[in-house]
Amino acid sequence: MLSMKEFLKNEVRPAYGCTEPGAVALAVARAREELEGDPVTSVKVEVSSSIYKNGLDVGIPGCDGARGNPMAAALAVRCGHSKYGLEVLKDVTRDDVEAAREWVEDKKVEVLHNPDHKGVYVRAEVRSKKHVAVCLIEHEHSRITEVTKDGVITGGSNSETSKPGGPANSEGVPASGSAPTVPDVISKMSYRELLSLIEQIDDEDIKFLMEGARINREMAEYGLNNRDYCGLGFGVGLNELIQEGRISEDLGNIIRYQCYSASDARMSGALLPVMSSAGSGNHGITAVLPVLVLGEKLGKSRDEIACAIAVSHLSTSFVKSRLGRLSSVCGCVVAAGAGAAAGMVWLMGGREEQAGAAMQIVLADTAGMVCDGAKESCALKVGIGGVEAYTAALLAMNGKCVSRSQGIVDDSIEKTVENIAQLSTEGMQSADKVIIEICEARVNENPSEPPMR
Repeated sequence: MLSMKEFLKNEVRPAYGCTEPGAVALAVARAREELEGDPVTSVKVEVSSSIYKNGLDVGIPGCDGARGNPMAAALAVRCGHSKYGLEVLKDVTRDDVEAAREWVEDKKVEVLHNPDHKGVYVRAEVRSKKHVAVCLIEHEHSRITEVTKDGVITGGSNSETSKPGGPANSEGVPASGSAPTVPDVISKMSYRELLSLIEQIDDEDIKFLMEGARINREMAEYGLNNRDYCGLGFGVGLNELIQEGRISEDLGNIIRYQCYSASDARMSGALLPVMSSAGSGNHGITAVLPVLVLGEKLGKSRDEIACAIAVSHLSTSFVKSRLGRLSSVCGCVVAAGAGAAAGMVWLMGGREEQAGAAMQIVLADTAGMVCDGAKESCALKVGIGGVEAYTAALLAMNGKCVSRSQGIVDDSIEKTVENIAQLSTEGMQSADKVIIEICEARVNENPSEPPMR
């Protein structure tokens, strides 16, 4: 049975920048480490359509506006360290950025998408004059399943040292290549079973959850106060409208501009971490900040806010475990928005029934919102997720719900999420292909665009 500590360790992690380029960088860094100092001559990375789409146009932390999977791969050659997990590029310097730009411009880095692979899939091949090393990431953004050097398996969850009875491997993945991931386990649990983990929360967990709240709030403040890293400026712009008295300073708008500004900064490449949720930093912003803002407004204690944030993370992962780590629908709105609604219900004294009702409202409201890749305008969807979660929580606490099965909403939260998963995987299966075609056509029409795109 899953424990609260196992859940937090696997589903709630700090991450620098978008987790898709982060996974690319992690795979390249881990493969490069197998070369033991041999100068790298080339890098080839094969990724799923979802990884490719989400890395097309997103800023890399600390890189002065440089974007995209190729830039992340080139930086990993120069300064990536796999021991940092999804914070793999946190040691980046200006010299590293310039060297990586040259690598991309010289076409020493190639990133290809393989539409036959779904969800999280990254295969990084790093070559020197004498050797070739490969790192494979699957299922989760930091789950290294295999590392090879010159065709010989040297690490990952498929290595001999990670078979049952052998020593734990160093990749931070389950001890058996066939072992279920935490999302696999969650996908088999009912919402009630998963939510019961809240009973295990202790002081160590509360400290960890509040640290996550602190760093996500810090990212929001950074996006408001640093014009070089405010993305498209939606957080700054909405806050200005409030200060000018053109819109009201109600709690919904406060939640919205804080979510906007945190995502603004993150998507434009601010060199700060956020606490992710279910494999995504933007999910983490959506799942945490609305709950934190409401908790402070209601005068709740540190422990109460932490427990509500835990409910939000649990509920987000419940939805994501059915949708998949990456999907055609926007997880920030659909999954993390539903999670935040449950967390805010918890703050207001509701429990499982009201939390489920609030999630159903969010899902009925937002299901089908497409994910068109990671980029600065994601801030708009993060803000929508936050404010719709708040509205849904208020409605649920006032006794309102989707009272009968209709459309894709069913009579239980489990069935509703399964319906949305079916909509995403079957009804929207060509969405990623079309979005990639649109984005690539734009780049081809504008050859002066930066090559790291």
